[in-house]
Amino acid sequence: MKIIGIQDSHDSGVAYVEDNKIVFAVNEERLSRIKLCTGFPRLSLKMLIGKCKINPREIDKIAIGSKYVDYIDFVKSFEKEGIDEFNRKAVSLVSNFIGPFLKTDLWIPLNKAYFNIVFGARREKIKQILKEEFDFTCPVEFIDHHLAHAASAYYTNEKDNVLIVTMDAAGDALSSTVSIGKDNKIKRLKQVGSYNSLGKLYSYVTEICGFKAVKHEGKITGLAAFGKPTYIDVFNKMVKYKNGGFVNISNTKHEASKAKILKEIGENYNREDLAASVQTHLENETIKFLKYWLDKTKLRDIVLAGGVFANVKLNQRILELDEVDSVYIHPNMGDGGLALGAALELSKSRIGRIDNVYFGPEYSEKEIEGALKKSGLEYKKHLNVEEEIAKLLTKDKVIARFNGRMEYGPRALGNRSILYPAKDKTVNDWLNKNLKRSEFMPFAPVTLEEHKDKYYLKYKGGEHTAKFMTITFNCSDKMKKESPAVVHVDNTARPQLINEKINKSYYNILGEYYKLTKIPTIVNTSLNMHEEPIVCS
Repeated sequence: MKIIGIQDSHDSGVAYVEDNKIVFAVNEERLSRIKLCTGFPRLSLKMLIGKCKINPREIDKIAIGSKYVDYIDFVKSFEKEGIDEFNRKAVSLVSNFIGPFLKTDLWIPLNKAYFNIVFGARREKIKQILKEEFDFTCPVEFIDHHLAHAASAYYTNEKDNVLIVTMDAAGDALSSTVSIGKDNKIKRLKQVGSYNSLGKLYSYVTEICGFKAVKHEGKITGLAAFGKPTYIDVFNKMVKYKNGGFVNISNTKHEASKAKILKEIGENYNREDLAASVQTHLENETIKFLKYWLDKTKLRDIVLAGGVFANVKLNQRILELDEVDSVYIHPNMGDGGLALGAALELSKSRIGRIDNVYFGPEYSEKEIEGALKKSGLEYKKHLNVEEEIAKLLTKDKVIARFNGRMEYGPRALGNRSILYPAKDKTVNDWLNKNLKRSEFMPFAPVTLEEHKDKYYLKYKGGEHTAKFMTITFNCSDKMKKESPAVVHVDNTARPQLINEKINKSYYNILGEYYKLTKIPTIVNTSLNMHEEPIVCS
């Protein structure tokens, strides 16, 4: 069975699954060079066909990772009007017609029915592009947004009979779902409408703090460590956990939510405290939600997807629950993972445990040398490049590593990474400034997996997901002493645990560095400037 998955909205991209194997996955931003871009992923689809030598007539099915999202023909960036603002206006338009039903579950089918009418033309347009521009003649199916999220987590997880939870700002009229994944099937138990969205509250605070919604929520997570939750009552009066779901108790329509928050906190609010407040609120209400479903289902292994679970601090709180044995977060947890999730759901491909996400393109030595010659840069080929990199790191050199297949998802995991010793705490200031990034954002560590016991606390059950930098752990005193550059002010770090099986060359760099320094950790940050996607070519 050969199935292509496509995500044509926010963070668009493609994925290719063949006979229970993930063959290729890439997001359009890496090729268009527009971060988290929106629109039909023509460049990604062309690359997939070329790199995998695909005959479009031999593809069995195409899965689209959403049913009701607005169609945008060409890739674009919502810089002047944030996509969250765009969605807010769309939801507001719907709410004007069906406002009386907003606080009830009737909101969900009414919203979907409305979207089905308004966005029905999108489906025909996508089919037309696939046939006329790419020569695909196979059936095209549109998968529910949150089902695609759930599938991305369930089918790439090693355990069966698990609790699947999805949470985001909004997708196909929903903001959260709860399901059980068992025997290659996903059974939905609960769904929460987009009107009752915890994720949207977080986006509004992102905007209030001067950042871009749907793009910079991670900055709020980093900023929260510097503040205190003094404004938490503001959020407690807006969206709360109730009866196994979430409820917008303030009955505030989406377009008015940001104004309501600003009115409540006043003009002289503290940005760090506001970030800490919305972070604490998100954690508290999500934990109540999860505890209810863990108790109801008696399941102890949980798998997660959706943009809310890009929040690594929240993920740590979930792992530390007494009711939880293990947590797995799909490595591309946001909308960028919908293409793969849709393909997996359509194929019912139980991939099982994935240990790496090097699903993107790679380039030959001939192509790399050609680019070097064209650039005019001086270069030298080393017979043992891993040993040479380790030596340079001991001399406090900044290394840009470009090697092998590009990572799938939002994290640089060694093949498109900037590396630096983790012993210099000042690196957070000067390297962030050189990359034009926010100075308060912490760098993440990569650590040899066999040394994790000495450096990370309470990680049991999160080791697998820590291979993808999707969770934080508390750090030991030894970690703080040896590698202060990667320990945040709240004493946590977001590690990548690396072993030889995952990435032999990358592992060897750390191994050589450990031989020279007896430190098994270095800084790993993405190879890109601020506001640019991770490097591809």
